[in-house]
Amino acid sequence: MYAVVSTGGKQYKVQEGDIFRVEKLPGEVGDTVTFDKVLLFSDGESVKIGQPMLDDIDIRGHIVEQGKSAKVIVFKYKRRKRYRRKQGHRQPYTAIKIDTIGAGSIAPAEDITGTEE
Repeated sequence: MYAVVSTGGKQYKVQEGDIFRVEKLPGEVGDTVTFDKVLLFSDGESVKIGQPMLDDIDIRGHIVEQGKSAKVIVFKYKRRKRYRRKQGHRQPYTAIKIDTIGAGSIAPAEDITGTEE
């Protein structure tokens, strides 16, 4: 079972138990995160594609880490002009672990308890 979610202007393919980095989201370590922009959902047998989004899919996770990625050096140089500028940048990120991927309103509770008979 997997889904494709959109966050921070990028798209990510996620499965239950995956840990992935996204653009920084507000929150502390341990806070729950829900993704509402689900573009695609597959349960192994069928695939649902949003037009543009799926409303009935529920994806929940929690924040594992708030951090900064490796430093990127920005170096500007113009030859013969004595112009040199060196600048560093560290992009903040949020690491998220996916707890559940499910069809929120589609999954019937009757099947689990056996009261459908």
